[in-house]
Amino acid sequence: MTEFPLKIVTPDGSKYDGAAEALTVRATTGDIGFFAGHINCVAPLGMGRATVVINGQKRYAACIGGMVSVLDGKITLLPTSFEWAEEIDLPRAERSYEKAQNVLGRKDATDADILLAKARLHRALVRKSVAETK
Repeated sequence: MTEFPLKIVTPDGSKYDGAAEALTVRATTGDIGFFAGHINCVAPLGMGRATVVINGQKRYAACIGGMVSVLDGKITLLPTSFEWAEEIDLPRAERSYEKAQNVLGRKDATDADILLAKARLHRALVRKSVAETK
C-alpha cells in the first residue's frame, strides 16, 4: 500500500511523525478515511477511535476534538487529545465514566453539570473502548 506523510500533534507535543498507509478518524460529520493521494481538505474532529496503519499494522488511539488537514499529500492531525491505546490508563477511564454517571444520576445537577457530565461520559467511553481494543 502507498504511504503518505502523517503528523499527529497535540497541545502536549508530537505523537507521531512518519509514514502511514491509512488513517481513519471520527470527524464531526462521521468517520473519514485517508489514503495516499487524498484531496486537500480540512475537517473538524469529533470524539472517537483513530486507526493508523503503519507498516501494515493497525494502531488505535482515542482522538478527541481538534482538526485534520490534508495539503499536497501531507496529512496533519491536530487533536485536542490523542492517546495511543497502550497509553490509556483504563482504571482512570473507568473512574471518569463512573463519576460522570453519578453526576447524571443526581437530581440536583444543573444543566451545565449535565452537559459537562455527558461530554466526560462520551470521552471516557471512547478511551475505555480504545484501551480494551489493544
